[in-house]
Amino acid sequence: MSKTVPPARPRAVLVGVQFPSVTDTEHAADLEELRRLVHTLGYDAVATVSQRRSALASGTVLGRGKLRELAALTGGPGVVAPNARARVSKAREKWEAAAEEAAAEETATGDALDDGVRPEEDEDVGDDEDVGDDEDVGDDEATPAVGQPRHDGPPPSVVVVDHELSPSQLRNLEKATGAVVLDRTGVIVDIFHRHARSHAARMQVEIARLNYLAPRLREAPGGRERQQGRGSGDSALELDRRKIRDRLAELRAGLVALEKEQDQRRHARRDQLRVALVGYTNAGKSSLMRALTGSEVLVADQLFATLDTTVRAIQPETRPRILVSDTVGFIQKLPHDLVASFRSTLDEALEASLLLYVVDASDPTWAAQLEVTRSVLREIGADAVPSRLLFNKVDRLDAAAREALLAGHPEALQLSAHRPDDVARLRQHILHFFEGSMVEADLVIPYASQGRIGEVFEHTTVLSQEFDETGRRLRVRGLPAAIARLTQAFGPPEQSSSHS
Repeated sequence: MSKTVPPARPRAVLVGVQFPSVTDTEHAADLEELRRLVHTLGYDAVATVSQRRSALASGTVLGRGKLRELAALTGGPGVVAPNARARVSKAREKWEAAAEEAAAEETATGDALDDGVRPEEDEDVGDDEDVGDDEDVGDDEATPAVGQPRHDGPPPSVVVVDHELSPSQLRNLEKATGAVVLDRTGVIVDIFHRHARSHAARMQVEIARLNYLAPRLREAPGGRERQQGRGSGDSALELDRRKIRDRLAELRAGLVALEKEQDQRRHARRDQLRVALVGYTNAGKSSLMRALTGSEVLVADQLFATLDTTVRAIQPETRPRILVSDTVGFIQKLPHDLVASFRSTLDEALEASLLLYVVDASDPTWAAQLEVTRSVLREIGADAVPSRLLFNKVDRLDAAAREALLAGHPEALQLSAHRPDDVARLRQHILHFFEGSMVEADLVIPYASQGRIGEVFEHTTVLSQEFDETGRRLRVRGLPAAIARLTQAFGPPEQSSSHS
């Protein structure tokens, strides 16, 4: 029997521009992160083209020399050629087919645009006055391409740029390279689109996706008008933009209704102890979540494997219960629309009693990643929430590296989510944190109210109990708000005994 050969993954070239303020180490880390993003999206990065510049070339991102070098890898003309449109359209059709196949293998998210709404089409050649520098004037020394394409396959069909590009820059690069061009924002939005599972996450991602696509729409080739009703004619572009506006309004209204339901659920958990795991994408938050709670959350070595907030009780279960929530990961240059769309997810961090900043200690750029996390949480005011720093994946470090971490951050916990002893130590640390804010009190539960005894055991730790003619007398320990609510519900011991 013949074996089924998996379809070849689309091949991609990475493009990065190193600005004067960016060090070589930071630039290399950015390109490595872009490579992982591209891999998560389903592509093989087979080459890298990098250049030092003071700014992106306004027309084509790269100077003319580097643009020709990039085009040599993809088989494009190397200039913004008028006859490049057919090749780009064919490349885009192949890329879209491969992307759809990859997305179908992961999940049927179903958030595609309605028929007739398309990303830009390269119809009007030469419509951009500034299409690139005539010379590489002002360029710093260009760095050589890192990693040439493998010779056992076709030339790369996708170019991925580690910057957010304008619509004209995207068009011009596609014409010059003959390949599909994606920018960093587009890659992240596509990954979010494929990985969203819950209804709320899918709506949030579609809002960000439509906001990204709207300014990049262009007229479809062939025909400028689309008739809609007798005597009226609107251009296809106008109809597409109107369709996007209507869809955005529909999504936002639906999201408001969902957020009200989420607010009600959070309100119901207001008296419970809540811990939120926050950190850079792929720092190991989901692995810690699974280790602390025993839940079957998705754990994958992918960027943005988790988009939906998961809330589970810590195990073995405590009294009162401690809830742990896993949140969406952060990343450098996270598109603002995605931060805004996932505000309801980030509210889990804002309303938590304790934030655990999870850091991948084995990543050489962990300090920059931690600052990204802190800056995003500062934006929503969550920096005021009590927090602890966790260096995860220390099993990948040698003794000297662990000592250096300890010297620089003696207050932080070092652990590995895969070592049970480390997880047990973290659990005990969480319990110790909450015990400091608990108070003790006496309650009397009348015999007529014994059916509500579960409320007491749910929200407090029962230290002792005895029975007399008034009912069940309990000595309990819990949060002040829960103690106050239970005292109001059942009355203090003196009040209950006075009715006997």
